[in-house]
Amino acid sequence: MTRRIAVLTAGGVLLVLLGLLGTTLPVPYVAQVPGPTFNTLGDIDGEPIIEIQGRERNDVEGNLNLTTVGVGRGGLSLVQAVRGWFDDEVVVVPEESVYPPDRTPEETRQVNREAFLTSEQAAETVALGHLGYPEKVVVRGFAEESPAEGQLEEGDAVESVDGRPTPDLDALDAVLSSTPPGTEVTVAYTRLGRPGTATVTTKAPEEGEGSLLGITVLEQPSAPFDVDIQVEDVGGPSAGLMLTLGILDLVGDDDLTAGAVIAGTGTINGEGEVGPIGGIGLKMVAAREIGAELFLVPAGNCEEALAADDPGFPLAEVATLEDALTALEDFAAGRTPDTC
Repeated sequence: MTRRIAVLTAGGVLLVLLGLLGTTLPVPYVAQVPGPTFNTLGDIDGEPIIEIQGRERNDVEGNLNLTTVGVGRGGLSLVQAVRGWFDDEVVVVPEESVYPPDRTPEETRQVNREAFLTSEQAAETVALGHLGYPEKVVVRGFAEESPAEGQLEEGDAVESVDGRPTPDLDALDAVLSSTPPGTEVTVAYTRLGRPGTATVTTKAPEEGEGSLLGITVLEQPSAPFDVDIQVEDVGGPSAGLMLTLGILDLVGDDDLTAGAVIAGTGTINGEGEVGPIGGIGLKMVAAREIGAELFLVPAGNCEEALAADDPGFPLAEVATLEDALTALEDFAAGRTPDTC
């Protein structure tokens, strides 16, 4: 065997070995892909995504779909990562950007889930505020061994304690700070628009004076009905805008979709401001796959959205809830919404 043949043979073997390693060698990257979309006006396995108790839901048509991004749990080979970089419907990102090294995967999922639950709460607050319902002190949960559990319920608006009005958190704090622990008090509340009373024996705080009812509360709009959002296995805050619009379509006075398939994304805060999110290009792909006719894009994502492949539908730029409502009104009327 000549030296040239030996070198070529060794090189061929090396290339084969590198190819085999490339198909099996894991790299610290994950693939993001278009995730499932959920029509906030519809059901999952027969259960409504947005359930309304205490009044009839509006009879609505059309879709208001929140969009998601699917994420793999590592395991990409070098070859898979390289293929992903050249695939318009896959985004390959460092694993640590999705699964921080200081958290377990379960802890990461829990953080993302809590962010989604926070977006649910913000959506309800913004939607009911937009509809003009007054702000009250509303029960959101119960402490461990709460004396109020079984007497009050989540969603109750606390109107007064022992006849002293509690229109806001400061008023409730003032009443309880002057009430000794172990005092039996009468809590007047409104539940689904109906008044009621409960008798609660207060408990001592861990430190300081006064007493507690053992409830967690928020100052938020209170309506004569209850809104319950059920979307399992979705994390992050990016569903806030579409959940807000879903609530408004189901309990408000206006038909927001006119029967069209609308998709979108974006966080929402208590002031109705829409914030940017991650994975906008992948969410546009998911919207295209369900036949969306309009996509609501947070203003902060417009540049990225325009850089993606043309999805075949208008991209309405929204910075606030009012922008989104205006875009939907324009689209339903046959006008072109303000686009990115």
